[in-house]
Amino acid sequence: MGLYIETHVRADLETLWERTQEPAEHQRWDLRFTEIDYLPRTEGEPQRFRYATRVLPFLTVAGTGVSAGERHRAGGDRVSALRFASPHPLSLLAEGSGYWRYVPGPEGVRFLTGYDYRPRWGRLGRAADRLVFRPLMGWATAWSFDRLRLWCEHGITPERSRTHWQLELAARALLVAAAAVWGPVALIVVAAALLVPPSSRTPAARRCLRTPPARTAAPRLLATLEQA
Repeated sequence: MGLYIETHVRADLETLWERTQEPAEHQRWDLRFTEIDYLPRTEGEPQRFRYATRVLPFLTVAGTGVSAGERHRAGGDRVSALRFASPHPLSLLAEGSGYWRYVPGPEGVRFLTGYDYRPRWGRLGRAADRLVFRPLMGWATAWSFDRLRLWCEHGITPERSRTHWQLELAARALLVAAAAVWGPVALIVVAAALLVPPSSRTPAARRCLRTPPARTAAPRLLATLEQA
């Protein structure tokens, strides 16, 4: 898959499953989505859903997808897979697919995702994706995973952790601005503002693994899903 993110969550599997599989819970911690809604389905069909992301105050990009999950596997782990697409002409992301894997252990759950997508807008879109959008998506996924971890491990709600993050960003920005009038100590102040690690209660993408282990493969479940 094109993007890979992994974290370790010291929580029980059922809590993690609920907070990632229930749309109302999922949209609270995942920075990539503003809304997620399940669509009606009949028994035995994969679950279809609608998602929306507010890109700007006046611009919301929406799409649809189909997902399926396996809660009872021989090894004790769980997986879910999805395919998604957006017909919106301003969405760089045209269509894609991905999976989540939940691997329980003695000290929590190894939670990971792999996903990829096809950008639109031809050569210009591919360049924009490679230089800007794909790195941003990787960062947003990792940041969201750490936000989820804080919620499951410490009870810090996604709303509170976002506030912590915003306050830290504001404090760092103020230090950088103040450094402009502090003369010789400016470089030290800027370095402190940019390099001091985030609080342990603030989400940080750097805490997640971004390189997949060798021989990482998508689950077979993904191949059974039709296009969104």
